[in-house]
Amino acid sequence: MITPKAKPKIILDTDPGGDDSFALLWLLSLVKQGFTELVAVTTVDGNVHARYTFAGASKLLKLAGFPSIEVGKGVIGGSESDLEDAGGIHGADGMGNLSHTLPEIDVSYEDAAYSDDILIEKLQANPGEVVVIAIAPLTNLASAEKKCPGILKNAKEIIIMGGAFKVPGNIRPEAEFNIAYDVEAAATVFASRDDIVVIPLDVTKQLIFTNEMAKQVSQINPESGISKFIVSLCEFMTKTALAFRETQGKQGFLVHDAATLAYLFYPETLLFRRADVMIETKGEWTRGKTLFDRRNKTKFGANAWVAMEVDSVNLLAVMIEDLKVLISLDLDPRLLEEVGDLGSSLL
Repeated sequence: MITPKAKPKIILDTDPGGDDSFALLWLLSLVKQGFTELVAVTTVDGNVHARYTFAGASKLLKLAGFPSIEVGKGVIGGSESDLEDAGGIHGADGMGNLSHTLPEIDVSYEDAAYSDDILIEKLQANPGEVVVIAIAPLTNLASAEKKCPGILKNAKEIIIMGGAFKVPGNIRPEAEFNIAYDVEAAATVFASRDDIVVIPLDVTKQLIFTNEMAKQVSQINPESGISKFIVSLCEFMTKTALAFRETQGKQGFLVHDAATLAYLFYPETLLFRRADVMIETKGEWTRGKTLFDRRNKTKFGANAWVAMEVDSVNLLAVMIEDLKVLISLDLDPRLLEEVGDLGSSLL
């Protein structure tokens, strides 16, 4: 008799962010479908200031019907680097300047717990049970590790969107934003355990979500608030992606962060290699670079599994279908009944 596996419990560490927003909505669809449990969302300073990432995540949770999920406010640290945030790409609010169209929230940034404290609390209470998905600078995770040494080993897994190995960086010639924004934090996290899962630009640069895909999702219920947000955010992100030459002229934008969910729920879409990932923390031109030894020589020790290949067609296809489910569950119950009756009449 096969024993059913327990639903993974997840903490999402994020800095919404256009692609973060799509990743969070995809995750909430998986929660609504009963495939996983979202324990908390820990926001961080990154794409925009921590105050805005906290508000953005809180608004998305309320939009999708999860206002009770705890949201932490980010530890300020990475912003002390010499890098600017990514507001020029994601909008001043991190969400395509669309946050004013989302529901007002009842939670206060000032009263919220800090994200590192939430990480420590949840990982201590559930050792070996919680998967931490980090799709932002690693400031929160590093702060938790410094406050409570060894706490990151309590996570069942740590999945990181970050790094660039065989491809150029996106914030510096050799560095990816999430790593470069707080390189000391990244180094701390990668030193914390030997089985970190890394989803780098090498695969995420192949994940172009188009306006046509957004419209395909929204057709389930064009009047849904989630539908309208997805279409409008995709249109905004497409314009900035084209302006920053990110998609080789294709009409869409890169949903980097979403690939972390594929690892957990659609692992057949990714191919990994084992490696000892190193973070360059001192280089004048290469600060924030991620690298591993590619020479044909005996290697001892490794700290990560790094995604190097992706089935982008099928990854985007399953993402689209799950987003459709999220929107269909946002339908008025009477409309759902009508849709069901229509389906029965066609059989």
